[in-house]
Amino acid sequence: MPDAPKKLRSAQWFGPADKNGFMYRSWMKNQGIPDHEFDGRPIVGICNTWSELTPCNAHFRKIAEHVKRGISEAGGFPVEFPVFSNGESNLRPTAMLTRNLASMDVEEAIRGNPIDAVVLLTGCDKTTPALLMGAASCDIPAIVVTGGPMLNGKLEGRDIGSGTAVWQLHESLKAGEINLHQFLAAEGGMSRSAGTCNTMGTASTMACMAEALGTSLPHNAAIPAVDARRYVLAQMSGARAVAMAREGLTLSKILTREAFENAIRVNAAIGGSTNAVIHLKAIAGRIGVELELEDWTRIGRGTPTIVDLMPSGRFLMEEFYYAGGLPAVLRRLGEAGLLPHPGALTVNGHTLWDNVREAPSYDDEVIRPLDRPLMDDGSIRILRGNLSPRGAVLKPSAATPELLQHRGRAVVFEDFDHYKQRIGDESLEVDASSVLVMKNCGPRGYPGMAEVGNMGLPPKLLRQGIKDMVRISDARMSGTAYGTVVLHVAPEAAAGGPLAAVRDGDWIELDCEAGRLHLDISDEELAARLASLSAPAAAAEALAATKARGGYQRLYIDHVLQADEGCDFDFLVGCRGSEVPRHSH
Repeated sequence: MPDAPKKLRSAQWFGPADKNGFMYRSWMKNQGIPDHEFDGRPIVGICNTWSELTPCNAHFRKIAEHVKRGISEAGGFPVEFPVFSNGESNLRPTAMLTRNLASMDVEEAIRGNPIDAVVLLTGCDKTTPALLMGAASCDIPAIVVTGGPMLNGKLEGRDIGSGTAVWQLHESLKAGEINLHQFLAAEGGMSRSAGTCNTMGTASTMACMAEALGTSLPHNAAIPAVDARRYVLAQMSGARAVAMAREGLTLSKILTREAFENAIRVNAAIGGSTNAVIHLKAIAGRIGVELELEDWTRIGRGTPTIVDLMPSGRFLMEEFYYAGGLPAVLRRLGEAGLLPHPGALTVNGHTLWDNVREAPSYDDEVIRPLDRPLMDDGSIRILRGNLSPRGAVLKPSAATPELLQHRGRAVVFEDFDHYKQRIGDESLEVDASSVLVMKNCGPRGYPGMAEVGNMGLPPKLLRQGIKDMVRISDARMSGTAYGTVVLHVAPEAAAGGPLAAVRDGDWIELDCEAGRLHLDISDEELAARLASLSAPAAAAEALAATKARGGYQRLYIDHVLQADEGCDFDFLVGCRGSEVPRHSH
């Protein structure tokens, strides 16, 4: 149960009748705030990632207004503030580079200001983990409100999924199946309303993770962005944040080990993004929960994928919400004994199971019964071996089953630029059995670990009708992408990982069921190759050039952890609390 009400943080700013209290109140009053607003009511921050450069979050001004209504009607004092908005669609080289920067912005904004609770407005991929990471580092009452997914994309009378359609259509273009006009004609129809990607990409996955973790109200993950019920939920969340402040219901009481185990199981059931592995690890690290790659195998293994959404399945987020959304999934898992910790606490003060025990399900095609799953075991696979001693990941529900056990010769790209130069070469020695390997695209190597791991196939193979190949890299891929793609190889090549030693023609073995990723050379040969690569020219030059430029990228390269550790900064791991800093005057 929540603790007894505690003295509010904001009282240390606005409560005293002295010089400091005078200044804090007086300057706030220039916004037209009357005396009675400083009567000790909870101050609730609205942490807004609105930006016109983050199209997924461009409608957040309206959502924030509904949150404010809820805070005010519950007797709170709403204060909206902006933080860095790291949108995936426009930001180069990758939004992952600035996830940690955004989390630092959130953490310091919360700790340094008179905030008793916070509503986190999240949407585009990295905004959800960034805001949860920052808030977890402060451990104050916090509730997540996502912006919701776009409406279904439309093209030539059929539904298309945002992101997923890009990968599919581009491959069709390279194969000569469609022309450039047909390819470009899909632009307007793919993104036809406000909101995040409408597939089970990273944005939708992290929205589901936030709900499964208990950090949002039920149904937050799936209500479409333009549905009026999205605004109702925003208002209810604002009101609930006021109550959380009075109850002292902090994030550490919700983001428990049990909550993360629930989220891992849910990710398998929804066919969630591989990016969740990195983000959940980073959030757990901020709140002080030990979470390891092996937990994805131990907890997720054997969980059927029952949500039939692109890129793994057929439908989109609109249908998911209309079918019952995440509460319907949680109920099915719970009734089958597959919800590890139904008694985990959530932000509304009830347990996860209390919230979903009577949740209806309206469409057994979209949210399938457990005896008719999309895939019998949809858990994220953790792969280890001499090629990935600290782990790599693969998403079976988006892969070709016949390729999950495969042995083939490597076709190697030293970095993403080398891949782009080489992949279209008609003389490239590659066939359907080859394994595409790309190096130097990890946290330090890119830098930022961009979503380039789902390498497009060689055009000459696409023209032969080849649709999938085994691909391996230290990069990430978009949650909207698909294919038999091994990602997050750790340590990365730029950090001296074994991936750096792979050469054209090497035999590589993938055994997804056994969790094995093996480069077929002797330990002695591998060691000798790595020793000879003490200064791999291209990667070393790229790192040196980035470090020489200085700035945030220098900080990133010097302090980022590897993928298996969540790619957080080494100095940000851990909870620093919400102790009120010293006065500014």
